[in-house]
Amino acid sequence: MKANMGSADKLIRLLLAIVLILLFYFEVLTDTLGIVALIVALLLTVTSLINFCPLYPIFRINTAKKKEVK
Repeated sequence: MKANMGSADKLIRLLLAIVLILLFYFEVLTDTLGIVALIVALLLTVTSLINFCPLYPIFRINTAKKKEVK
């Protein structure tokens, strides 16, 4: 599994996960929508921590910095 996420992408995902968790915590999102928001927040957090998004290879997206070859 090759890293395909850059640092800006990881930061955005983590911030969005925090927002979703806070919306659930303050009961803005409740019931089924709240559970879906928590699942999405979990997925965003996991993908940002492992530096890999499984959807990126499908769409040929790579936001990771490329290493220079000498």
